Order: sequence, then C-alpha cells, then structure tokens
Amino acid sequence: MGDVSLVAPSNKRFEGKVAIITGGASGIGAGCVHLFWENGAKVVIADIQDDLGKAIANKLGENVCYIHCDVTNEEHVHNLIDTTVAKFGGLDIMYNNAGIVDRPFGSILDSEKSDLERVLSVNVVGSFLGAKHAARVMVPRRKGCILFTSSSCASIAGNATISYAVSKHGVVGLCKNLAAELGQYGIRVNCVSPAGVVTGATFGVPPEQVEASLAAMANLKGKILKVEDVAKAALFLASDEAGYISGLDLVVDGGYSVVNPTLMKAVGLLQ
Repeated sequence: MGDVSLVAPSNKRFEGKVAIITGGASGIGAGCVHLFWENGAKVVIADIQDDLGKAIANKLGENVCYIHCDVTNEEHVHNLIDTTVAKFGGLDIMYNNAGIVDRPFGSILDSEKSDLERVLSVNVVGSFLGAKHAARVMVPRRKGCILFTSSSCASIAGNATISYAVSKHGVVGLCKNLAAELGQYGIRVNCVSPAGVVTGATFGVPPEQVEASLAAMANLKGKILKVEDVAKAALFLASDEAGYISGLDLVVDGGYSVVNPTLMKAVGLLQ
C-alpha cells in the first residue's frame, strides 16, 4: 500500500467566498466583517463612515476592501455590487445589515412623519436595494445567500419606537417574501433579529449602564448579549451548515420574545 497524504480540512467556513456587509464599519457590521474574514471570506465593507471603514480594511489586508455606499441611493448600491464582482470575481453572501434608529424612546403622539421616513429609507429601502442588486448577479449563477438584520422588536411589541418597529417588521417581511421568490434559483434568504445590544450608539447614556439595564430585563440570565453573539448567528446562517435553511427569522434574544412573565410574577414565582 502506497503512502497516503492526509491533509487536515480547513476550518474556514467561507474559504473562497465573497461577502458584502453593509453598515460594516461599526457595530454588528464590523463584528461580522472580522468574523467572516477570519473564516476565509473576501469581504467588502459598505458604509458611509469612510474613516472607520478604511481603517478596518487597512488593518485586515488585501482580502478586505471598503466602498463608500449610501444604501438609500440605488446608484451607490448598483455600483457596490458591480465593483465587488469585478474585484473579487463574484458575490456569494449579501448581508444587508445597515440600519439606524430614530431615538431610544417616544410615543406616536410626539413622532414626526420625517422620523418614519428616515428610518424606513435606510432600514427597509436600503435592504430592498441591496437584495435587489445582489439577486441581479446571484440569479444567473443560481446560488447565493442574502441576509438581513432585523430586531426582536419584530417579534414582541413595546420594545422600540413606532418608526423603528415598523421598519424592522418590514425587513422580516422582505426576507420571507424573497425566500419564497428566490428559492427556485437556489438562493437562501434569512434574517438575524437581535435583542438590545450595545454597539456604541447609546444616546449619551454610559454603555455599561445600558448593558446593566438590558441584563436586568433579559430572560436568560448570566450572559449579556454582545456583538459577537449576533455575528456568530449571521456566520451560521451564511455558512453551508445552514444549507437548507431559508425564510428564517433567527431571533437572538435569549428567549425574551417568547416569555410573558406576568402570571409568574403574580403568583410570586419570579423574583
């Protein structure tokens, strides 16, 4: 029997794959950029935060690049997709992560029409445009993965402003409809919906105070939700390990959205 060379399999899930991450210069997006890159992907950071995006690209090297992209501008998004394909030879993963919040709290009575329009423009229209132009290049290849970032507020009421909640419900609806439409082309479409996670935008409140408040309200105790947890959920959905998962809204909230503790509190079972 001759010599047999054994080659250890690569543990890089995205070896040879190309990913775009919108909103990739900070927060959840930046966490995903690093994790996808660590798993072998060629990553394009799409954002309007030029200094932050370029700094990450320069740090990670030649397999990561930054492209200025306002996701509400269709010409920008069209260029983002075409530039990525020209540079890296294709597009395997489109993660529509870019999003904004209008404010931390507030009633519909003091909400402005402009608040709703601004949030919908980025969160819903931006996701729609990213998915549309990703599909434009994925459909002929009959493969690909499209991801979105929504929120657990699309699963449970009262956790966000009206504008933000409406936008994130829209993202989940977009995800499910596209899963139905694009499945015939072998394209998977999924959504990651985290609970509150500190990403830097804390409206002047110290981040540690925000984390303490979120931990106090959480259902799952002993752990605080971090950007890395959300990035790992996105990594799974974008990987071949999730190869038959499509149309899923993966809620990353420690079970909060499926629990109503009112009765338990009333009978004294919950301290």
